[in-house]
Amino acid sequence: MSDSSLLPEDPSRRAALLTTCSVGAVGGAAVAWPFLKSLKPSERALAAGAPVEVDIAGMAPGELKRVEWRGKPVWVVRRTPEMLETLKKTEPSVADPASARTAYPTPDYAKNPHRSIKPEYLVVVGICSHLGCSPSEKFTPGAQPSLPDDWAGGFLCPCHGSTFDLAGRVFKNKPAPDNLEVPPHTYLSDTRILIGEDKKA
Repeated sequence: MSDSSLLPEDPSRRAALLTTCSVGAVGGAAVAWPFLKSLKPSERALAAGAPVEVDIAGMAPGELKRVEWRGKPVWVVRRTPEMLETLKKTEPSVADPASARTAYPTPDYAKNPHRSIKPEYLVVVGICSHLGCSPSEKFTPGAQPSLPDDWAGGFLCPCHGSTFDLAGRVFKNKPAPDNLEVPPHTYLSDTRILIGEDKKA
């Protein structure tokens, strides 16, 4: 028995059956397309891993700018000469002054006392290395709630009291085991930083 014997002998019924099958196939494809399209990563998902450009042209001395990279908060701080001077004072009190620990590897270009390419600008991921809370900036020096009387300025994690200096270095005897992470970054110009890539990438 041939396949053609399965079709009705009436030409009009045969045409109607073929049309119905064709429309059904097209309709099935139309229904399946949005589902198949949903399996493709969204523009936002693709962008989540992409490098992020930061314009630092208008930043005032002492200002902190927040951006998002790979779903993480990244801070860019324009440090004043006075802020940079505090790093000499805090160095004996921090747990990893040379950024030698490897849990959060520090790029070679940030393994220096100011932990940055240019001393003026600090670029760090704003997530505490203890339990993933986001510290608050506490740039004003001096005694304050939850801070020591000789506070020189830096960051305080309100969750469990970890403190970091103005280079993102964690102080000794705090819950956080490591310094704030320095993400890969490079300068595209004097006024633009690319976060997520560096010259070695």
